[in-house]
Amino acid sequence: MSPLQWGLIATGVLVLLAVLVQNYWLVRRNQPRLPDLPTPQTEPVVGLNEPTLDAAAFDDTGFALPVAEKKPSLDALIDTIAGIELDAPLSGEAVLAAMPPTRRVGSKPFMIEGLNAATQRWEFPTAGQRYRQLQAGVQLANRSGALNDIEFSEFVVKSQTFCDAIGGTPDFPDMRQEVARARELDQFASDHDAQLSFVLRARRAAWSPSYIQQMAAKLGFVPSAMAGRMVVPASLVGLPPVLSLGFEPQDALADDPTQCALRQLSLSLDVPQVDRGERPFDRMREAALSLARDMDGLVTDDNEVALPAEAMDVIAAELEQLYAALAQHEFAAGSALARRLFS
Repeated sequence: MSPLQWGLIATGVLVLLAVLVQNYWLVRRNQPRLPDLPTPQTEPVVGLNEPTLDAAAFDDTGFALPVAEKKPSLDALIDTIAGIELDAPLSGEAVLAAMPPTRRVGSKPFMIEGLNAATQRWEFPTAGQRYRQLQAGVQLANRSGALNDIEFSEFVVKSQTFCDAIGGTPDFPDMRQEVARARELDQFASDHDAQLSFVLRARRAAWSPSYIQQMAAKLGFVPSAMAGRMVVPASLVGLPPVLSLGFEPQDALADDPTQCALRQLSLSLDVPQVDRGERPFDRMREAALSLARDMDGLVTDDNEVALPAEAMDVIAAELEQLYAALAQHEFAAGSALARRLFS
């Protein structure tokens, strides 16, 4: 062969090698990051699904941690209530037997309570107890809107049917006044509701679901009942989670999650549902920044606009004003009344 032919062959080989190297690099770049394999342990370790709450983290906040509270009951601030007079005390069994089959009126929770003859406290009727007075109530507003005329009429019918079954006499409030109260409460809720969301976007390599779960678990997130969702539990069992982390549910349920390439996840906070003492926004910001650092991601809003520290400071200041307004109107964030109104 001539020197020219050898030169062309050599050039072709080099081009082919360059293409192969570039393809290999692209495949490696686009392959989702996988979780680190655990190293052998000589002693048992605490599982990642059992987060520990560092009490010291709350010592300098100036806010008390949430305390256990009784089950939410009817409250004139948020419910329209009809008193029910009885000719004689009724057993809890009799009250329960006459209860309506559904506990909702339209989109609003419906509840019947009894005044316990022994404790003199209002409670949900219980077998083995006796009640000398009852009351029925329906919530005035929630995130579905205000109680309307049709729902109030349904409340009257449902309560009257219950009273007919037990021989009670109801005393209903004025519909117009209650519907007007419902609209005012709904307007207040609309003006003071806040559900925050950060989006963490991958800068370069995508993430596998198991990689996200491993990194989030290091910050106290645990799996929830919903696929593709993890939460930071509240300090008290039974309260709404402090934070939620979510990604595509179908990827979480894939036969081989290691082949799923995720390029974003969301962090969310339902402000009125979480007690201020949990430091929810501070923990949300810390979690977002930690994940962004460790997973090579960028924190943005829903419109893909980056959120620098200054923007987060503005959000924090606005939240302080919101917390103060909610507390001033007896709907402190995380309280039973706030959880009911903003549900």
